[in-house]
Amino acid sequence: MDTIHLNGHSLTLEDVVKVARCGCKVNLDPAAKAFVKRGAAIVEKWVQEERVVYGITTGFGDLASVTIPSEQSEILQENLLKSHASGVGEPLPEDIVRAIMLLRINTLIRGFSGISLETLSLLVDLLNKGIHPLIPSQGSVGASGDLCPLSHLAIALLGLGDVFYKGERMQATLALEKAGLKPIKLKPKEGLALNNGTAATTGIASLVIYDALNLAKAADIAGAMSLEALHGVPYAFDSRTHELRPHFGQRTVASNVRRLIEGSEIIEAFKGARVQDAYSLRCIPQVHGASRDALDFVRQKIDIEINSVTDNPLIFPADGEALSGGNFHAQPIALAMDFLGIAVAEFTNISERRVARLVDSKLSGLPAFLMKNSGVNSGFMIPQYVCAALVSENKVLAHPSSVDSIPTSANQEDHVSMGAYAARKAQTILSNAQKVIAIEMLAAAQALEFSAPLKPGKGVYRAFQAIRERTPFLDEDILMAPLIEEVLSLVKSGEIVREVEEEVGELD
Repeated sequence: MDTIHLNGHSLTLEDVVKVARCGCKVNLDPAAKAFVKRGAAIVEKWVQEERVVYGITTGFGDLASVTIPSEQSEILQENLLKSHASGVGEPLPEDIVRAIMLLRINTLIRGFSGISLETLSLLVDLLNKGIHPLIPSQGSVGASGDLCPLSHLAIALLGLGDVFYKGERMQATLALEKAGLKPIKLKPKEGLALNNGTAATTGIASLVIYDALNLAKAADIAGAMSLEALHGVPYAFDSRTHELRPHFGQRTVASNVRRLIEGSEIIEAFKGARVQDAYSLRCIPQVHGASRDALDFVRQKIDIEINSVTDNPLIFPADGEALSGGNFHAQPIALAMDFLGIAVAEFTNISERRVARLVDSKLSGLPAFLMKNSGVNSGFMIPQYVCAALVSENKVLAHPSSVDSIPTSANQEDHVSMGAYAARKAQTILSNAQKVIAIEMLAAAQALEFSAPLKPGKGVYRAFQAIRERTPFLDEDILMAPLIEEVLSLVKSGEIVREVEEEVGELD
């Protein structure tokens, strides 16, 4: 596997996923190392001169007015991490922890944080050797950065706290020893360089947006499957309609659906059956498309943030200055994650309505709950309930976190972003949405069987085949949950999208 070269400027979302989920290793760009050394050198100079610089020779937050003597500058940094590692809740999963580690490295390599190359290199070693700090999921307010979770990350460099290594939870000092590494002693500014920034919020957000973009394609496939199963009217997807309202997402979705149903015997056979469909079918381009436009906006914000410096204060060696600012404030990502949550929730809102239509014989013309012998068999009755439950959860979760600021640090930090929770909440919404889309696909596959021997379009048919390779047609009730899990794995892994794209080409 290729090694990702980090310089603080060129990291991509796809790179983040490779490191987080595929174990791809990283190294530091030689030219960037020189900037790191310059930043560390000027911090050391300021300490020797006893220059007053926030977080280097002063306390933190509301304690910024407290001057710290130079002989205590190193213990100041260690105390910072010990006191700030106060998180609670379940540990973040491994892929998120790896994403967080990567993004912190990519910020620090820019050389504006005052960290030493020795300390930064140890963080790289932890990532490459698979030593993953235990980071509790709760405790960040998203300004001043993700102080709490990033402190849990940073204490592992000191041999403190717990980590996961080779599938086991153990003390950090033991994992370092097993991996042939040694803990470090922090130099001035290094604790603050490690724990002040948006890497936790952005690490979660990076994986959420990546999965959401895949889900958008899966939602188009599910919608096209339901359109075919319900003998839908194709005219709503005619390009002429969408050229008159040229939102990019709307046009993209309409094009995707046209490609997915191309060559459909079902659509052709029922083309004149009715003039128009219900909104959950007819407005797929408008609804899915609006969500796609939102996701494109979120992607832009993530692309910027993963290559940004989010520390405070920032060290400018060329100018000999340290500037206190607010780049740690995660508001851009908080708003983006709230927007993503709303957008993904809309995929589920309209999907559940299609599932409800599939199982309602009065609306679909299909057997009740998609079972020939309904009554003794309940068929897909309860999967629709599950969709309704998940959609209702998402409606509550879609309330934005970013409007809920609360003051901290004795009102010195009097506005916060709640970005970390916005990202975690968006992840929950996405997880629910993946389940809803999987249930729609499973139900639509069952419904398509009733149109045999007529075949759906080539894209829809490939999705149908992928589902049938793993789940049977139901002519009587069987355990339904394992079937949902099978299709869910196709959705979460992106496999069903890849299989369909092998048939119709890459979806937009």
